Amino acid sequence: MAMEVTQVLLNAQSVDSTIRKHAEESLRQFQEQNLPVFLLSLSGELAGEDKPVDSRKLAGLILKNALDAKEQHRKYELVQRWLALDVAVKSQIKTCLLQTLPSHVPDARSTASQVIAKVAGIELPQKQWPELIGSLLSNIHQVPAHLKQATLETLGYLCEEVSPDVVDQDQVNKILTAVVQGMNANEGNNDVRLAATRALYNALGFAQANFSNDMERDYIMRVACEATLSPDVKIRQAAFECLVSISSTYYEKLAPYIQDIFNITAKAVREDEEPVALQAIEFWSSICDEEIDILEEYGGDFTADSDVPCYYFIKQALPALVPMLLETLLKQEEDQDQDEGAWNLAMAGGTCLGLVARTVGDDIVPLVMPFIEENITKPDWRQREAATYAFGSILEGPSPDKLTPIVNVALNFMLTALTNDPNSHVKDTTAWTLGRIFEFLHGSTVETPIITPANCQQIITVLLQSMNDAPNVAEKACGALYFLAQGFEDVGSSSAITPYFQEIVKSLLNVTDREDAGESRLRTAAYETLNEVVRCSTDETAPMVLQLIPIIMTKLHQTLEAQKLSSDEREKQNELQGLLCGCLQVIIQKLGASEPTKYAFMQFADQIMSLFLRVFACRNATVHEEAMLAIGALAYATGPDFAKYMTELYKYLEMGLQNFEEYQVCAVTVGVVGDICRALEDKILPFCDGIMTQLLKDLSSNQLHRSVKPPIFSCFGDIALAIGENFEKYLMYAMPMLQSAAELSAHTSGADDEMIEYTNLLRNGILEAYSGIFQGFKNSPKTQLLIPYAPHILQFLDSIYMEKDMDDVVMKTAIGVLGDLADTLGSNAGSLIQQSLSCKDFLNECLSSDDHLIKESAEWAKLAIGRAISV
Repeated sequence: MAMEVTQVLLNAQSVDSTIRKHAEESLRQFQEQNLPVFLLSLSGELAGEDKPVDSRKLAGLILKNALDAKEQHRKYELVQRWLALDVAVKSQIKTCLLQTLPSHVPDARSTASQVIAKVAGIELPQKQWPELIGSLLSNIHQVPAHLKQATLETLGYLCEEVSPDVVDQDQVNKILTAVVQGMNANEGNNDVRLAATRALYNALGFAQANFSNDMERDYIMRVACEATLSPDVKIRQAAFECLVSISSTYYEKLAPYIQDIFNITAKAVREDEEPVALQAIEFWSSICDEEIDILEEYGGDFTADSDVPCYYFIKQALPALVPMLLETLLKQEEDQDQDEGAWNLAMAGGTCLGLVARTVGDDIVPLVMPFIEENITKPDWRQREAATYAFGSILEGPSPDKLTPIVNVALNFMLTALTNDPNSHVKDTTAWTLGRIFEFLHGSTVETPIITPANCQQIITVLLQSMNDAPNVAEKACGALYFLAQGFEDVGSSSAITPYFQEIVKSLLNVTDREDAGESRLRTAAYETLNEVVRCSTDETAPMVLQLIPIIMTKLHQTLEAQKLSSDEREKQNELQGLLCGCLQVIIQKLGASEPTKYAFMQFADQIMSLFLRVFACRNATVHEEAMLAIGALAYATGPDFAKYMTELYKYLEMGLQNFEEYQVCAVTVGVVGDICRALEDKILPFCDGIMTQLLKDLSSNQLHRSVKPPIFSCFGDIALAIGENFEKYLMYAMPMLQSAAELSAHTSGADDEMIEYTNLLRNGILEAYSGIFQGFKNSPKTQLLIPYAPHILQFLDSIYMEKDMDDVVMKTAIGVLGDLADTLGSNAGSLIQQSLSCKDFLNECLSSDDHLIKESAEWAKLAIGRAISV
């Protein structure tokens, strides 16, 4: 049945674009016209030892893409499509895949491994292909090493694709045995050992039972630790990756091994090649993450029998761990500041040191201070930079009381270094450290202020001066200014930086115009800092914020006038438009918040709006999003007068609501529709048919990303609140949608954290919709239209109360809906509420909540229910 596809696959990789496009089109048609033969032909090509490597590789890749996709809805379609194929066809394809594993061509074997795992991911949960794992395990005892290697690679991918609950424990044990034996030091072939080590990494999630058994766990840990000493660098790296994964998956089982692991990680950090040393540091970073989580969740109050004790591994290792990390700080690379994605030993060490500081708090300070004092004035830049980096790294974690006296001494020194140090790396790290000082030790919550009228001028002068330095230093100086401004957010009438406001804004605008502002994210940092300075400014500086509007508008106008750009220039222009729209949004929010400034700002509203509409015409997702958010702010500030922009804006709202591909744009547009409803109230009515139609379409589409659905539901609430009883004509469409979503979100037992978080967002959206609808209909003669829906809503409230996994936000909205129901329907709701299984318990629980918002909502609900029942 299969067909000869070799030449077409080779042509599809041709350098000649005509040949290539023609071949791609042929493959697409073949796939559409006869999928079974198409897939068979590809699997035959992949298995064909006499075929060229390039055609085999591409055949495997196309096969893999026919089984899996990133987008959930597409993946679901592909899975259904595979399951619907004829059994004989699938069986032939699977035979070809397994026949490829002994191939002498590494690329063909590796591709086959991935495809087998994809098929297993679809079939094993359906109880199909039960013989697969057995036949893979029988390969392990075969002679050619490359077959063993390919089989272990396949088992690794399989463990990545398949969830542990579909493989029975007996098979899990056999897989782990095969993997751990393949890792053993007496396995002569390094390729086999590497494949086995990587497979263990993927199989750790399957090993719950094995890690609970002391003997099996000891054996796995011994083999993993031995593999970190392999002569082959890739095996050592993979073995440390396994230890990193074990540290987070099986933290509570590590105590017996932690001393040995410390010894091998310390040796690796000091002596091994960088990729291995980085993973060895990652192990300790991972342990910090675990302990920070445990300590945050339990607040450090453990009893002897508490379920999740913290083993304080970091605290015990401190005396040895900190010196090891400080040594790594001296291993900087000459060009590390220039490269955004740079990651090296010094950076990893500093990051880990920061996590250690968050884990142990004050205890780290005495261990790091001698290193800082010894190196901060040394002639070698590496020592000065390392000392500064160490200081910056430990500023989050220890208490302000412990750090403030040290920082007060250090601040002057840092400002001098930022001005005078001859080395750019030292300046870069110094500016970063100042940013960390302002981020963690400056603000309304810190008792002893670090920034005083006495030193504020010097700080600002130095930061503004450093903004003229090299792009990487200037970018960090912007960051420091950002946190400096943020710390004055809650000051009220006048902050220490008010006198310098004009100078700061001018300097930041100059930075955005620098020729090299595209390097080191400098332009972005300057705009983000400008936004923060505006956001945290006081009433005193409002006239200066007003003067900013025409400047930013002119800049935005210039980007819209640019003609014939290369794709690279267009990308930069889009980025700039996004930044300018973001800046206008902050200005609008700032000036729109108080009456006197709002009035002055309104003279620009028409011009700003027409600029935003022109931005939409450029059709770029990121810019679309920023402009949409700014329009939401404008609607909020303008109120009912915003109606005059609606006719022109509407088509772009519709475009945003239809944008399934760039779902963030869709989500933002939904949010802005809510803002506009709140601003316009019933003036939104002429546009509601179109908006509701689009929102209902979005909800029934399986192509829209699930994260957009909760905001759509709450948008129903905004619309109903705005148009009141006019929402009547949408009830028959909106209510069934809300009901079916409510049923789906009510039962979540056994869901993972991510799913529970999403479910809570969904519930909150549904409840906000109900709340808006009830409040919208209140006091209208049409309230009786809502009576038929009340039993279902109460049942929904019962079921989420019974599940016991709602967060505080949902709890507050839910108790509010109960009150809305009683308040709007009165006696019609009274008897239903009395019959409810859990209303009374739910109300009492909310009344005794520590959260004052929940308590407040509950007290209001209690009154409303009381009135409804007494009627």
